[in-house]
Amino acid sequence: MPNDASMQLPWYRHRWPWLLAAGPLTVIVAGAITTWLAASGNTALVADDYYKQGLSINRVIERERVAQELGIGSTVSSASDGPASTRLSVRLQVREGVATPARLRVRLIHPTRSELDRELLLDGRSGLFEGSIHALQQTHWKLVIEDEARSWRINDTLAVEANRDRD
Repeated sequence: MPNDASMQLPWYRHRWPWLLAAGPLTVIVAGAITTWLAASGNTALVADDYYKQGLSINRVIERERVAQELGIGSTVSSASDGPASTRLSVRLQVREGVATPARLRVRLIHPTRSELDRELLLDGRSGLFEGSIHALQQTHWKLVIEDEARSWRINDTLAVEANRDRD
């Protein structure tokens, strides 16, 4: 026969009600945290005008084809330029007989956070374009390099590592 003393304890003194309630309570807490993250998180990976962007892909492909025909290529590097600044260098290679532009438009695109994207106009001479920007976050950046008139475009990447010159 069961112990009469244990039968006299109130329900919250027994471990089984708590063990049975632990699963549903965990799900409720996890659901609340997930809801908060979804409501406060950045949804920039989904574009509002995705249909227009899809239609414009043909123009982008055409500009990349023009760059390929002109034999345009790039070498990108970066180095620390003080505690809160990064020096960005773009060396542009072009086929012989093709004029090098005076300015380049460089877009630095963060892989996941669009609010960190940057756009620069770099002046250059003899194919070397340089400029200073606010320190870049440590990540693998995508670069879109265009002439100022946006007649051609090339893609490149830049891996930024912590606490050392970047390349």
